[in-house]
Amino acid sequence: SKNALRVLGAAYKTLEDNNYNKESLESNLTFIGLVGMIDPPRESVKDSIFECKNSGIKTIMITGDHKITAFAIAKELGIAEDESQAIFGYELDDMSDTELSSKIENLRVFARVSPEHKVKIVKALKSKGNIVSMTGDGVNDAPSLKAADIGVAMGITGTDVAKGASDMVLTDDNFSTIVSAIKEGRNIYNNIKKS
Repeated sequence: SKNALRVLGAAYKTLEDNNYNKESLESNLTFIGLVGMIDPPRESVKDSIFECKNSGIKTIMITGDHKITAFAIAKELGIAEDESQAIFGYELDDMSDTELSSKIENLRVFARVSPEHKVKIVKALKSKGNIVSMTGDGVNDAPSLKAADIGVAMGITGTDVAKGASDMVLTDDNFSTIVSAIKEGRNIYNNIKKS
């Protein structure tokens, strides 16, 4: 996990015949090993996150991965620097909205979160005066996409529900496209201010 790998354990059990108790299938197993898998971020993402940082945009990772794995990926991408910036979703359950708001500016990685946690995160960020853009692709992302100032759904992998809840659809599912769109938007805004 510390090497940004998703870890899967493997075990087996020999069954004598087809008459077995389904409740006991997962007991008395023989452990045979662990498998580490990686789903690497796209090459352009690290550069885009660096561009965001230089433009005053804070990138936060919200993921279903384990906190250790998520932090390792976030550190590699330049999103987080210290493990104290990562938190499990269940830790949010014990925090009041006020407590989360007081800590939100220092948090960069949220692991194993529920749809309710995502909404709580968006609201906490907004309570500190942040303009929040949220990306998502699943039905469970719809509430947080709606809660954000700008909900961005994935156009290729996104569900119709996520697209319907969003303000914008990212046709190529590429984070770098968001960064390019922000740059263009800022240029247009600056040109309008000049005229």
